Amino acid sequence: MKSICKHAKLNMLAMTIASVFSANAMSATEPEALAAAIAKQEAELTALKTQLQQLAKQQLLQQEQQQDQVEQQQAENQQALQAVNEANSAPSGWDKFSFKSYGSVIYTSDEYYDNVQDTSPERRSRFDLERIVTEFGYQFNDQWDMEVEIEYEHGGTGSALEYDGFDEFGEFEAEVEAGGEVMIEKAQIRYRPNEAFGVKFGNIHLPVGLSSTLHKPSQYLTVQRHKSEAAMLPAVWNENGIGVFGEVENFHYQAQVVSGLNSEYFRTFDWVASGHQKRFEHVNADDLAYVVRLDYGNFKTGSAIGASYYYGNTSGNRHKTNKLSADGRVEILSVAGAFVEGPWILRGQYLYGTLSDSDAITQANKTTPGLKPGNFAQLGSKSEAFFVEAGVDLSHFTSIPITVFANIDYSNPLKEVETGIATKRYENTWISAGVNYFPIPEIVIKAEAGVQQVAVASIPDTNFFALGVGYQFSL
Repeated sequence: MKSICKHAKLNMLAMTIASVFSANAMSATEPEALAAAIAKQEAELTALKTQLQQLAKQQLLQQEQQQDQVEQQQAENQQALQAVNEANSAPSGWDKFSFKSYGSVIYTSDEYYDNVQDTSPERRSRFDLERIVTEFGYQFNDQWDMEVEIEYEHGGTGSALEYDGFDEFGEFEAEVEAGGEVMIEKAQIRYRPNEAFGVKFGNIHLPVGLSSTLHKPSQYLTVQRHKSEAAMLPAVWNENGIGVFGEVENFHYQAQVVSGLNSEYFRTFDWVASGHQKRFEHVNADDLAYVVRLDYGNFKTGSAIGASYYYGNTSGNRHKTNKLSADGRVEILSVAGAFVEGPWILRGQYLYGTLSDSDAITQANKTTPGLKPGNFAQLGSKSEAFFVEAGVDLSHFTSIPITVFANIDYSNPLKEVETGIATKRYENTWISAGVNYFPIPEIVIKAEAGVQQVAVASIPDTNFFALGVGYQFSL
């Protein structure tokens, strides 16, 4: 409407100019009058030009104001849209929670011996809901978080072992409730201000043995975790304590101070593994242990090499402290490597350990009430174990997601003894081959067949076969 009014004014000015020109032309008959008329017309034209310039300036100013209003409205709309997007993307309380789980079910058919004196094997087939593990996490902020990992083994709640130092005259008392067990495998709080340094404390994993790092079904090729490590160390070793960790360039380091082992439950067949105090309601911490580890690369994601060292006395954590005055010092060295590139998978580990005062521990355990002295024989002053597994991922060559593998495990918990001659009955080698099939990335189906060899000439080799299904996912 304003634009129409402006055009109307311009038209009127033009008509006025025309009428003036025509009127003056008709009336101008004398030179003086004509000059006066021309001067008057020039003055009127100047005035008209001034008015036109003013109208043009007004029109331009109005256009600029309208443009400013449009831009201001667009900016307001953009701010409103951004506010809505930020409100929709803002983290809620539930976004700080995380949930992970993995588990496995296995079937085994193997030959076994009733006892260490038996030389005639029998075949036995078994199903086992091996484990279901759930892990809950909470991210307090960018620097603080926590994790709680609960493991359900063999489909039930297990037996509880208590030490009664008064009513039962200082004996161990077992209460059997059901097969299997439910246990806390990790319960830690972490503070990590940057990649180079972090602190964790609570119930934490010890970085000794690859099973503490590669313990999910898709992270190892065999149906069960490596037998060599289980014959020497606690499985997925966890203790109460504090540790520092971090990553510098491609180096990963860990250092920990944790609760030590209890030598009352050291055994011939698995060296110090049964000394893990998870079986007791309270964990004795009179003797602490110290652990360091350094890796180059990352075992979870690909190729890496690494080494760890464990040191700790064990006699101070005995419930019957008057049975043994020696330290019972445990030292363990672990060296591991992995090459995972393209279709090729190659992993290996070597474990070497020493136990001081092994004879004194054996004698003390034989005379401790409740520990069934008949089960005790030699304890190794030195122990060793290793494994090597190699696989080829055929999905790099075909459309079938299958990995074929071969594996060798070796353990000798009685590599040396303090006195006498070490029996070879517990020196075992397992050689096997098998396949891993991944119908989807979160599920693996495994099959494995192999032979077990005992380093005693009179004991024949035995065969075993195993099937397994494992899963893992995270939310």
